[in-house]
Amino acid sequence: MSSLLDRVVIPVAGPEDAANTYESFRPRVVDPDGTVDTDVEIYVVYVVKKAGGAPDIASVEQREEYARDAFDRFEMLAGADGLEIESEIRYGTDVAEVILEYADELDASAIAFTSRGTGTWLNLITGGVRSSLLLNADRPVVVLPTEMED
Repeated sequence: MSSLLDRVVIPVAGPEDAANTYESFRPRVVDPDGTVDTDVEIYVVYVVKKAGGAPDIASVEQREEYARDAFDRFEMLAGADGLEIESEIRYGTDVAEVILEYADELDASAIAFTSRGTGTWLNLITGGVRSSLLLNADRPVVVLPTEMED
């Protein structure tokens, strides 16, 4: 029987987000007794958002380095559990569309991420990446729970 997370695409927005996302993802692949699902295929993606003709805020090189730092962080945590990841930097003006295309290319079983940033209602109204993924995906989208701060 296949799992929802057999071949999962995990978008990350930076090193801290990569660490938080892995910690939220970890319980889905590492049992409390320490048993690890080493059959899971994990594809971590960072999208360098292009400005679409307008000047970019940061250079592509700076954002690529930031992406590599995020991949290193995720890979370090996953590696400590005996998991391997594939990572890729993608480019585009629509972050959600790029993530969806990547998931399609890989025939991913799901896209999983932690929610960050603005509240759910504001995100639905403004059409952020999270909403776009949820509304336009042709495969399951898993919003991983994060620990609530006091």
